[in-house]
Amino acid sequence: MNGKPNRIAHGIDLVDFARIESMLRDHGDRFRDRVFTPREQADADKRKNRIELLAGRFAAKEAVMKLIGTGWRAGVAWTDIEVTNGPLGEPQLTLKGEVKRLAEQLGFIDMALSITHTADFAIASAVALRNEDE
Repeated sequence: MNGKPNRIAHGIDLVDFARIESMLRDHGDRFRDRVFTPREQADADKRKNRIELLAGRFAAKEAVMKLIGTGWRAGVAWTDIEVTNGPLGEPQLTLKGEVKRLAEQLGFIDMALSITHTADFAIASAVALRNEDE
């Protein structure tokens, strides 16, 4: 690494539960299938607090895109980012497709995600360690 320090990249997003409820009501399966992977949908369908989980996943995807800095363009798909839970309930990221390629191109060597909720909102924070040699 030639003695260069690693750099941290950060993205954050806040989502109102009512926004997700409205999108599901107005656009149904089309919204669900475009934004959430089959696994994310199945995880939400098992939960009593389905909207809370989907809002958290939506916020996480937005936070990752802010971290990468490209927005939703140039071949990037919502489903290129999958958010699941690890064995202790911690959120975990899986990147694929164009998002994975962009993260690799940016030199991201590790990513972490945190999601929290209030009664009406979900917030997600994504952090990546970037290798400065990239």
